[in-house]
Amino acid sequence: MSTFPVSAFAPRRARVLALANQKGGVGKTTTAINLGTALAAVGERVLIIDLDPQGNASTGLGVEQRPVSTFDVLSGAATIADARVATHVPRLSIVPATIDLMAFEREAAASSGKHYRLRDCLAAMSASEDPEIATSYVLIDCPPSLNLLTVNALAAADAVLVPLQCEFFALEGLAQLLSTVEEIRVRLNPKLQIHGVVLTMYDQRTSLSDQVVQDVRRVLGEKVYATIIPRNVRVAESPSHGKPVLLYDYRCSGSQAYIRLASEVIERERRIRAA
Repeated sequence: MSTFPVSAFAPRRARVLALANQKGGVGKTTTAINLGTALAAVGERVLIIDLDPQGNASTGLGVEQRPVSTFDVLSGAATIADARVATHVPRLSIVPATIDLMAFEREAAASSGKHYRLRDCLAAMSASEDPEIATSYVLIDCPPSLNLLTVNALAAADAVLVPLQCEFFALEGLAQLLSTVEEIRVRLNPKLQIHGVVLTMYDQRTSLSDQVVQDVRRVLGEKVYATIIPRNVRVAESPSHGKPVLLYDYRCSGSQAYIRLASEVIERERRIRAA
């Protein structure tokens, strides 16, 4: 990991990116884990919030023991600092998830401020952090649905990063997600924007993947990152070893793609701050 240059970009406060798509199996968790790892490798301090009751981001980073989870944080029983767990990747930590998160919607249903639980927890974290070692990026791994957990993520986020699989129905449901983002911007979070769309599971052996790339770029234009994440067996294998692919096989095509994506994210962040 020492071969990476140290990033000169240091946000004044944590930039919060929600990785969201109501479709499952599009690479949200894989992207959260490996983008987080790549950002940490260039010197950023990254926190992943696992907001999926399945807890795959936690497992994929080798976090097995989860005595304090995102449910405890959202319910007010613990702070982010209480729940935060270090990973094998320097500067990368995670607030792990458990199946308890499935009860969040029921627990929060009648409460005031239910949409802002995560936003308020992150604000408290930022207020208490030492500026010298403050978090640079928070990546929220959303569940594959547009439920109260996802609404909390969008209400807390500065921007949304959308993983989109290179398959025939890639654009199906995207309009609904974009509509939800717009609704959240109007009702709950005026600063929310689309950071970008990352095409995942690209198979260079098929003409279908190329057609999907062309279609998505035609519809979404510059919102689509130049980096495309290939379908790669090493990316698929790495979670079973509790490692991001950058640690599992740094030289594979998937690892190199996520390094390029991290560079694009940082470059877009520079442009946002300069605007």
